[in-house]
Amino acid sequence: MSHDRTAPARLTDLTSTQVTDAVRGRTVVWPIGAVEQHGPHLPLSVDLLLAEAVADGIARELDAFTLPAQAVGARSLPQSGGGLYFPGTVHVTGGTLIDFLRDTLTSLAQLPMARLVVVNGHFENEPFLFEALDQVRQQGLLDSTEVFAFSWWSLVRDTWTDAEIAEFPGWHAEHAGVTETSLMLHLHPELVTEERPDHDRPPRAGVYLHPVDVEQISNRGILSSTSGSSAALGEKLLRHVLDEAVGLIRGGEGLLFAQTRPDRRSLPSDRRSRAAERRTAQPGGQHP
Repeated sequence: MSHDRTAPARLTDLTSTQVTDAVRGRTVVWPIGAVEQHGPHLPLSVDLLLAEAVADGIARELDAFTLPAQAVGARSLPQSGGGLYFPGTVHVTGGTLIDFLRDTLTSLAQLPMARLVVVNGHFENEPFLFEALDQVRQQGLLDSTEVFAFSWWSLVRDTWTDAEIAEFPGWHAEHAGVTETSLMLHLHPELVTEERPDHDRPPRAGVYLHPVDVEQISNRGILSSTSGSSAALGEKLLRHVLDEAVGLIRGGEGLLFAQTRPDRRSLPSDRRSRAAERRTAQPGGQHP
């Protein structure tokens, strides 16, 4: 798979008279990020820029449209590098974010797209994004649309981190660590300072602390280690994420009736036959 840096087609470049026919049966990709502190070596825009990069790569590979990235996300939690202790984080509450995402998704669902892909780049956004999608789904507005929503790190296989990162602390602790630093060195090296801070006591996953000792739980907002970060590692990681994302979307594994989509009819005959058996076994048989 090639990973060039040419800009994909932007949905917002279309006119109102063009957009319906242009997106009919196509894929739309929407990156969601945040403005959040990432230590002394990375900019506030990390979560936004990485979500955009993954979304753009997916869109190029699938000949899809992209939406402008959503920049403001959920607030950082106290154990996520000190939460709001460090300046620069711009956020909304979880309830506000759910409402915003639900309303945006409701309006997007009016377009006759075949697929909507939502790429998240901020750890705390994920539960609110999934809740908003579920609310729209319950309204029946996504019945004719395939939806793929994920945080980019969720697509990284354990075999990859085992092979490439020594003593990987887990994604909950990779805030401003080796992966984000490496991706930024690959994508936006001009925004990365020379510092490479480490934190040798990454937090446990799924633990809420109050009141936190910020200096104890992080190193100036960093939860793990930046040692070993490099542009080469960032390029390799981005390639891995894009390969996994495109494979997930093209394959449609786990989606009901997914194999009826025209661009999946090149699947091997044994997989097509198994998909057909599953479809005819469902109430109502075939599906448009």
